[in-house]
Amino acid sequence: MRTVARATADVDALYREIAPGLWRAVLAYTGGRKDIADDAVGEAFARAIEHLDRIRSPYPWLYRIAFRIAAVELHRDVREPSPSVIHEDEPQTVDLMRALRQLPPGERAAIYLHYQADRPIRDVAKLTGTSVAATKVRLHRGRNRLRQLLGTGDSDDD
Repeated sequence: MRTVARATADVDALYREIAPGLWRAVLAYTGGRKDIADDAVGEAFARAIEHLDRIRSPYPWLYRIAFRIAAVELHRDVREPSPSVIHEDEPQTVDLMRALRQLPPGERAAIYLHYQADRPIRDVAKLTGTSVAATKVRLHRGRNRLRQLLGTGDSDDD
């Protein structure tokens, strides 16, 4: 059994390592809702402290928990955030965030993790708790929908 000090040190190190990337992924998943991203990441780490001895793979576990928490919050609060919530200066970034908000959360998460966080499809599947096939479908649908929303070309045929 781990000591409380050792468990706290483990969670602190884990937090420093992955919290910023996890927060950005949840932010993308929520369509720019910083309040939900803050709460989901904080709550995921709080739960990790409670279950640390039972977690085999903390990285995917934290992602799955944070995404689940964010999904619950999104269902509770269906208001669409204003572009000011995003705090981006470039108009194309605001347009992209608006388009991303129109995708289902699972597609948003897959798009962000694969293209922005540069995660391989297998990792995206593991982090979101889905199969590789389901992740490929989410990426395909998300790319096609973003192209339509942003008016950037034909649909994806691969």
